Amino acid sequence: MSAWTYTLIPALAAVLGSAVAAVRQPSPSVTSAVQHLAAGVLFAAIAGEILPDLKHQQSPIAVIVGGAFGVALMLLIKRLGERTKGSSGLIVTVGIDILIDGLVLGIGFAAGAKQGLLLTGALTLEVLFLGLAVASELKQTSGSAVRVIGIVAALALLLPLGALLGTPIGALPGPYLAGFFAFALVALLYLVTEELLVEAHTVPEQPWTTAMFFVGFLGMLVIEEIAA
Repeated sequence: MSAWTYTLIPALAAVLGSAVAAVRQPSPSVTSAVQHLAAGVLFAAIAGEILPDLKHQQSPIAVIVGGAFGVALMLLIKRLGERTKGSSGLIVTVGIDILIDGLVLGIGFAAGAKQGLLLTGALTLEVLFLGLAVASELKQTSGSAVRVIGIVAALALLLPLGALLGTPIGALPGPYLAGFFAFALVALLYLVTEELLVEAHTVPEQPWTTAMFFVGFLGMLVIEEIAA
């Protein structure tokens, strides 16, 4: 199976999350727990899969260039989110975020089937949260649950598009591959530290919600060991 077909899993998760939020919005503590869990899973995928592959490329200049581009793009998206207001701005910024997720997934499969599958699981949780967040926000401006779910489903289609763009990267020479790995690493780290955990900490912390980060992290490490 090609990389883009696996993006249908997180795409369905986004639609599921939107459907749940459109019918009954989860409590803040449950949302925070999902965010902590997704952050832990993604962090383990970064440390266990992307980082080792990046180190094996031994291309420091490519790492600097790819990483710098990743930082610049993530900060640009953050700035765009701050400047745009209302539901249309949310849809644009989330759409860009999902497209980059698909691109990162395509890059993950370029590193290998195992890496791609583990990233699929990690990004599924992250996109599930995005579906919840977008639907919760749009529900306040649009009374139609069908319309809200339809918008999220349309955004989810950007996942396979991003994967299609990222899949050919596997055929590139080593230094170029290292640059794209560095970009993927930065994008995922930004997602963990500046989006998932920041949003998770907007509600009062509870021990069990915080523990979900380590549940996700250790759970992904166990899966990596079993798959090794």
